[in-house]
Amino acid sequence: MAEYQPKEIRNIAFLGHGSEGKTTLTESMLYAAGHIDRQGRVEDGNTVSDFDPEETKRGISINTSVAPVEWKGTKINIIDVPGYFDFVGEQAGPVRVAQTVGIVVNAVSGLTVGAEKAWDIAEKNGLSRMFIVNQMDREHADFDKVLELLREKYGGSVVPLLVPIGTGADFRGVVNVLESTAFEGAGKALKAVDVPADMKSSLENDEMVITEASAEAIDELLEKFFAEGELTHEEVLEGFRAGMKSGKIVPVVCCSAVTGVGVAPLLDIMKSYLNWPSGTVAEGINPKTDEPEERKCLNEEPFSAFVFKTIADPFVGKLSLVRVMSGVLSASTALYNSSKEKAEKSGGLFLLRGKKQTSVQQLNAGDIGALSKLQLTSTGDTLCDAASPIRYAELEYPVGNFSKAVYAAKQGEEDKVFSGISKLMEEDPSIKIEKNIETTETVLSGQGDLHLDVIRSKLANKYGANAVLQDPRVPYRETIRKTVSCQGRHKKQSGGHGQFGDVWIEFSPIGDTNVEFEFVDAVVGGAVPRNFIPSVEKGLRENIVKGVLAGYPMVGLRAKLYDGSYHPVDSSEMAFKTAARIAYKKGAAEASPVLLEPVMHVEVLVPDEYMGDIMGDISTRRGRIMGMNQVDGMQQVVAEVPMAEMFKYATDLRSKTQARGSFTMRFERYEEVPADVAKKIIESAVKEEEEEE
Repeated sequence: MAEYQPKEIRNIAFLGHGSEGKTTLTESMLYAAGHIDRQGRVEDGNTVSDFDPEETKRGISINTSVAPVEWKGTKINIIDVPGYFDFVGEQAGPVRVAQTVGIVVNAVSGLTVGAEKAWDIAEKNGLSRMFIVNQMDREHADFDKVLELLREKYGGSVVPLLVPIGTGADFRGVVNVLESTAFEGAGKALKAVDVPADMKSSLENDEMVITEASAEAIDELLEKFFAEGELTHEEVLEGFRAGMKSGKIVPVVCCSAVTGVGVAPLLDIMKSYLNWPSGTVAEGINPKTDEPEERKCLNEEPFSAFVFKTIADPFVGKLSLVRVMSGVLSASTALYNSSKEKAEKSGGLFLLRGKKQTSVQQLNAGDIGALSKLQLTSTGDTLCDAASPIRYAELEYPVGNFSKAVYAAKQGEEDKVFSGISKLMEEDPSIKIEKNIETTETVLSGQGDLHLDVIRSKLANKYGANAVLQDPRVPYRETIRKTVSCQGRHKKQSGGHGQFGDVWIEFSPIGDTNVEFEFVDAVVGGAVPRNFIPSVEKGLRENIVKGVLAGYPMVGLRAKLYDGSYHPVDSSEMAFKTAARIAYKKGAAEASPVLLEPVMHVEVLVPDEYMGDIMGDISTRRGRIMGMNQVDGMQQVVAEVPMAEMFKYATDLRSKTQARGSFTMRFERYEEVPADVAKKIIESAVKEEEEEE
């Protein structure tokens, strides 16, 4: 592959709803450019960018992949990003390294939730955008309807650039509005044709839309346009490029990735009008001084690169996908990881096209490639010249609110399973794993059921580690509601020394379940010798870990030792520990014990039209609405909901809001479980204990 300069490079990330054809479009572009001899199909599992076994098995994109396309002296780095919401974490890296987001929509239904989210993330990251209306060959395809929907939603910045000749089965070509050129066919059959006569009237309107948008992109052009009513072709082009760069112009193009019609003209547009990285400024900090630092995307600047994706393969090894932010990266470049503040060594420099690796000697500023076998480097790290260090901001991943407890399918394979998960977290930092101390379970969190199922399958296929995923246990607790006094008396004679311990303990609620246990020594007159009092406290502490209702830890308990008796020969530390246990069992059972459950503070963000459904759903989950706020044009519902009702909420919310809703939650406090719910929990706990015995 040829070496490309920063001005000859285009970096575009394909985003959008699942099944809109992003992977097929990538495949079609590779075929149009002659990089592959035959266009693969997602359904057949033989596309370049969907190469992971899980992707070929499921017929969907799961991982971000890169496919550089060389087109007429320009290198277009296409980043194919999964569209299914369970894999939303895959968007974080690509939007950091691309200059443009290609929002892929289909020509039948048009604007989708995935497209709306893609627009939002592009706008948030200050990236230019273009809409790619794919699947123009489908029955009921309607470019004009889709364009109208987009302009209605996003205003006059949306302009038609590549419009169709024919539609549905008759979709045979496209017209470039900006250049007034027309093409029919695809591949070797592609040919320039005259603009159809019946389209000239509509094209004049489209040209005026583009001219007005181009004028608004530059103040001087706008003044001239108001004064003279027209612009030269060169001025329109100047304004169009400026508008693309600033985001004031969002072109709409059409094609059929399956038939290839419109794909070559689309590549021409990408070459001519997409932003190039040359001269753009990346902001970071100097890791030695914590002062702001910046780099221009030029070969002459000190070297720096950002790691936006990691591929961990047990056979090939680790590949770190990087974009060169400044300077030049060669196979011999001395690497310094400023995020880890350590020197790093690479096993080689490559270009990736799907899973195919091509060794290269050099990547210039703005280009995308991969370094192999980096030992310390993770996704989100910065590599740079140690003499001119810079550290770019780490990637932010969505919080995984869908959790499952993970177990090894076979006893003794725990290390294998958790080692595999650790490696998969290098590839996908949006998954998290943590040990719940109270339930002793290891909990795996991700974006949804499909996300965690893919992780489970990857564990088995990549690392031979079979895992079982189950709903996590709820860390219930127990407490008491009234004060009681109980005697704990332990007397045993078995020849020789016997055992004797006798205590009177008053058990009372503290009133604060955040305080687990409080021991009060109120013994007077030596009823219990001083040397045995610590044994009483120890005996209580050892036993409150298991409550009297369902075996959950006892909290909010005050125990006041105020009387007892002893035997000068038979009393011992063990005897008084046993007496304390007897007193606890009796006292806790008589002190009106209750079950407590963790209650979560939940904040749900949804569009107005879903408010009724969401509030009703929260009520069915035993939740309480605490308030509502307006946030960024959305409604925020603040509620408190028991943890036990929230395990599948990520999936349910997505279903109820067509994936437009999102939520966060955190632990708030423990509350008493309603009697009817508590009864079921206690019965289940007793049954489990009997089965274990």
